[in-house]
This record gives sequence, C-alpha cells and structure tokens, in this order.
Amino acid sequence: MKHLTSLLDLSADDLLAVLDLAADLKRRFRQGDRPQLHPGRVLVQLFEKPSLRTRNSFEAAMIHLGGSGVFLSTDEAGLNGRESLSDIARVITSFADLITMRTFSQKLIEDFAAVAGCPVINGLSDERHPCQALTDLLTIRELRGNLADQHLVFVGDGNNVSMSLAIAAAMTGMQMTLAAPVGFEFSEEFQSLLVQRFPAHRVALSNDPHAAVNDATLVYTDVWASMGQEGDADRRMKAFADFQVNEQLMTAAPRDALFMHDLPAKRGLEVTDAVMDSPASVVFQQAENRMHLARGLFAWLLRSGSA
Repeated sequence: MKHLTSLLDLSADDLLAVLDLAADLKRRFRQGDRPQLHPGRVLVQLFEKPSLRTRNSFEAAMIHLGGSGVFLSTDEAGLNGRESLSDIARVITSFADLITMRTFSQKLIEDFAAVAGCPVINGLSDERHPCQALTDLLTIRELRGNLADQHLVFVGDGNNVSMSLAIAAAMTGMQMTLAAPVGFEFSEEFQSLLVQRFPAHRVALSNDPHAAVNDATLVYTDVWASMGQEGDADRRMKAFADFQVNEQLMTAAPRDALFMHDLPAKRGLEVTDAVMDSPASVVFQQAENRMHLARGLFAWLLRSGSA
C-alpha cells in the first residue's frame, strides 16, 4: 500500500506513471469517455484548512471514477484533540478507500499515514504540496513536452509549493531556480535533503528575480503569506515588494515564457492583473488539471497491488 505524504514517497517511475495515467484519462474525458474505474469506492477528506480547488477537484475526481466522497472538518473528524490521532486514523480508514488531508502540520499527515489502513494523500501541509506539483508537471508536459528541457523560475517564498516543485524538478531533470528575498530561501534543512536525495541535481537560488527569469521557460509565483502566516503579512509585503510578477518582470523573461500560479492569487500583490489575464498565463489550465491529476492519482493508488 502506497501513500503520498510527499513526492519523496514516489519513485521517478511512479511519478511518470501517475502523469501518464492522468493524461490518458484527461484525453478520454475530453472525448466524452468517463470510465467508471472504481465504482463504490469512498474518498474521505479531512481538512483543517478551507479550499476551493483541492476539495472540489478531489471530490469530482472520485465521482468521475464511479465512487463518492465524504468531507469532514477539523471538529467533525476529531482532529481538535477530542481523541487520539491513531484512533481516528484506524476508524476512518476502516470506512474509506482513500483519505485526503489538508492540514497545517506535515507531521500530522505522516503520523496519520503510519497507522492508516488505506492510502493517505497530502492535499497540502505547511511543508509539502505534492498534488499541486504533480498537477504542474502534467500542465507543463501538455504545453511544452519534455520536462527536462524546461527551466522553471519560482519567484517568491521558499514555501510548501516551491519545495514540492524543487523535488519534482529533481525527479524529472527539470531545471529550477528559486528567486526569493534574503531570508526567504529554502531552509538549510530542505537544501540538505535535496542534496542527500538528489546529489546530481541542483536547484539554483537567486535574490534577483529579473536576472533569474532571463532564460526561464516558466515563471511561477504564489501568495506572499499563506494561511497561518497572516500575522507576518506586513513584513512579507515589504520583503517581497520587488518580487511581484508584473509586465516588467515578464519582459525580462523570453517572449514565449509561460506564467503559472497555483491559486488563489492575491491580484495586485504577488502578480498583476495584466499578467494573470495575459496570453502567457496558464493558471486556469493548472486549476482544471487538479481534477485530472487527482483522477490519475486515485486510479493509480487504487489499482491492483497498490491498495
């Protein structure tokens, strides 16, 4: 039985298999073919954080596969300390075929998965966002083909999204640069993990976003303050003021560079309307692909021998 608490739970072959399956299911979906691969299967979602794309894309994906979904908030699931996490995991996974979790703590997801009786999927934590990174790889392959030929420049924080993209880049041979203000780069712990797991791959770091995007094929950004960081928002706005993805920054990139964002976006802060709504923007294709990636991931986890 496999889990997806982080992309590091997958091998490079696993990752490509998920992308291939998701791409095939999307192609069939566009042709009006929605195969009910897993009728009667149940997805249970446990969310500490609200979400538009994650919750709806996961639930729609399971319905398209022939299954159904149950959603539980923190209080409903007992994640507020009403009972032990181990007891919750054992009970809920006896009712479910898949669990998705969207939490503040990465450790909570890992601890839950350690005793779970079915596959557990990280829908977002403070340290990792593997489904978003897989979705982004699916989108990049659709638009640009070979991942190893791409240079993704992430302009912003060394956060859960950029860390997951860095792992994804290392697993696929894609070049990546993190352009972040001083003090907001990847942690030393994460950089050491990357070197340990992928000694032949390096993610470049820069404090100059205009120089960083000079040869980018993909320019990516995210909110400057995530949920749980609201108290630090003012400091972050000052630190990231020169890291806004605007028309000037996109002009510094090659003409055919694409713009990506995992959404929700704070228009006028990390990105301008002009960039979000430009022909270079593929943000809504990314958003749609959350569902198609989830279909591929669920089908891969539920296939014989995986669950």
